[in-house]
Amino acid sequence: MLLVVADFVGMSEASACKIITEVTQAIASLRPRLVSMPSTPEQITQTQISFYRIASFPKIIGAIDCSHVDIESPGGENAEYYRCRKGWFSWNVQTICDSDRRILDIVARWPGSTHDQTIFNNSAVKRKFVSGQFGDAILLGDRGYAATDYLMTPVLNPQTPQEMLYESHIRIRNPIECYEIWKRRFPILSLCMRVSLERSQNIIVAIVEFMYLLTHVTEVSYKLRQYLP
Repeated sequence: MLLVVADFVGMSEASACKIITEVTQAIASLRPRLVSMPSTPEQITQTQISFYRIASFPKIIGAIDCSHVDIESPGGENAEYYRCRKGWFSWNVQTICDSDRRILDIVARWPGSTHDQTIFNNSAVKRKFVSGQFGDAILLGDRGYAATDYLMTPVLNPQTPQEMLYESHIRIRNPIECYEIWKRRFPILSLCMRVSLERSQNIIVAIVEFMYLLTHVTEVSYKLRQYLP
């Protein structure tokens, strides 16, 4: 990958590696300003209203899921921790998105063999739900998660009218399928990243933020101006 980039712009592979590392680190450092869950009552309410408009499902603040991003074997005695259930090496990346497919939270530090529930259990966003920081807001997840007061999952074999109505859960979760858009727009996420583990993490987070930059230019300019001297 680095060799292709270097040949394309006419520089050495070492220079391309250094530039990519510095740029992705710089973009990834903006994460607290650009990728964040709703925090104020007004933001939470607005996010819930946006989800409600999809299928009249109340109190939803986000849809959660995980996706594997392929990497080459990191080598060493812990390499097998990165082998996912499909047989290749990966990061298992957790994201939460809103109704507009904007990623509100990302966790890109768990090896591919890690279960989705384990990632959520150890995440900062779960601690915020447990402590009540989001009030009565709810996340929607798939069957890979345990149902709780703040995380709802699909009903197996719905029978009653109430359970059938709950089927709208599926339509509400559609925004999390932004993974497909994400990977089509940035093919490196679908290919095997042949860079170090640290660089691959920075690239993943930087891509999420770059997508946000592309779709929220005006809002980003306002946010960044707040941090300028």
